[in-house]
Amino acid sequence: MRHHNANRKFGRETNQRRALLRSLAIALFKHKKIETTEAKAKEVRKYVEKLVTKAKKDDLATRRLLISKLGSGGKYVVDNIFELAKVYKDRPGGYTRIIKKGERIGSDGAPMAIIEFVK
Repeated sequence: MRHHNANRKFGRETNQRRALLRSLAIALFKHKKIETTEAKAKEVRKYVEKLVTKAKKDDLATRRLLISKLGSGGKYVVDNIFELAKVYKDRPGGYTRIIKKGERIGSDGAPMAIIEFVK
């Protein structure tokens, strides 16, 4: 039984998993829409929605917190996060949408999805 095991591991070690989520989140903030596997989309949704909710409180401490959460590559998208937070200031959550796309053509046939920000 998988009690108290909420996060997916993706067959990676902790540092690799953290780097994967950071890079997916940065790509999503930069492009507003990315295509990935369903499992990764569901996991990055949790990560991104928490960051947008934190960004609603627009102050220096929050800016520094977001930069630390996204790592060194994230400092270039922090302004994008604060712009999104202004758009979603009255929305209590649910900033992203996952659209299932079907299976990947190739050897693994992984279920693919598109994750994007709700307008």
